[in-house]
Amino acid sequence: MESWYFTEMPYPHLPPMEKLDNMRVAIPNRIYDPRIGADLYHRYLDEYLEADDVGLNMMVNEHHQTATCLDTCAPLNLAILARQSRKGRLMILGNPVANRGDPVRIAEEMAMIDVMSRGRLEAGFVRGVPYEIPAANTNPTQTLERVWEGIDLVTRAWKSHDEPFNYEGRFFHRRLVNVWPRTWQQPHPMIWVTGSSDLPNIKKVAEHGFVFATFLQPHTKVKEMFDAYRSAHKDTGLPGGGGVAYMPLVFVADNEREAEEGARELTWYLHVKTEPQFGNPPGYVDVATNVQALKGAFAGRSAAMRARGMEYLRDEGIMCYGTPDQVVKQIKSLYDKVGGFDHLLMMMQAGHMSNKRTVSNIRMFAKEVMPQIKDLPRSKSRPWIETLPPAAQTEAAE
Repeated sequence: MESWYFTEMPYPHLPPMEKLDNMRVAIPNRIYDPRIGADLYHRYLDEYLEADDVGLNMMVNEHHQTATCLDTCAPLNLAILARQSRKGRLMILGNPVANRGDPVRIAEEMAMIDVMSRGRLEAGFVRGVPYEIPAANTNPTQTLERVWEGIDLVTRAWKSHDEPFNYEGRFFHRRLVNVWPRTWQQPHPMIWVTGSSDLPNIKKVAEHGFVFATFLQPHTKVKEMFDAYRSAHKDTGLPGGGGVAYMPLVFVADNEREAEEGARELTWYLHVKTEPQFGNPPGYVDVATNVQALKGAFAGRSAAMRARGMEYLRDEGIMCYGTPDQVVKQIKSLYDKVGGFDHLLMMMQAGHMSNKRTVSNIRMFAKEVMPQIKDLPRSKSRPWIETLPPAAQTEAAE
């Protein structure tokens, strides 16, 4: 199992929650202090390098117009880490291709980072969360189609080496596509996809051989999604893909009191305020799901999740916290409940958590937990390297 360190790079220095209507979309940027922000950027990047130093892989993401995530342009931070880190894999999860106008630019950015890191890039693509639709001025009924067309254009750009090509899609039209530099990894870096939990889309991820990732879900929902991914191979006779990945909140300490204090700080992320009109733009989800919502199927789910407290979050696999042996036990239990997974993505910093506490969390996980879970067998889908031709497997391993 691969382990990945992650933070959304939050800006927690906000007015009291009761005075805020929204932490996203319409929150005034006068609240943001660039001097504090500069310190936070340097601190967060240093913590990524700490994770790299102790053997963790590194994951970045991006969001827009929100205090929860200062990483508004993830390729920039990924490029910094490509130059400064030395060992870990570098994964962006991901490029919001549905909300960006030029997939070829994404192909160029990712190829440059792959070369700069000497082949350590994992390239993720996301649909984009609902609250980012209005500011991106994107048609919410088309975002899923735009993701897949964007991925098609990017992968064709990566695999085309002999001459330029023209691309005519429904959403993207490009002339003389000829990406320089070409990627270090051949035919291209491993692709990850997340951002839509409907089962047909998950099966499509599997059929393309990509990694499917999901975050902060109860284990029953995670199993449903992972089973859909795995069934795609059985139904179509495909050999397997990149595998599945799950992200809980994770905090490890040498005693239960410290572990609970750190874990409670991580739950800051679960209390984010978003005004309801931004949560479900018309057409973002299908009609059947909206009918379920109108019948109350999802009413208060997020609020209920928070209200049930820390033990509920731990029991459902949304959070893993405790002493090293306790966290190992929780991860293995989650692994068994969902039928196995290949990548453990970990949000290990959020809100006001200090640098000292974050670094302690990183180091203790790497020293005490990772050795006990790294040999958990892959899920039923095969690793990416095994889908490559024999010669390419040797090159990738080197």
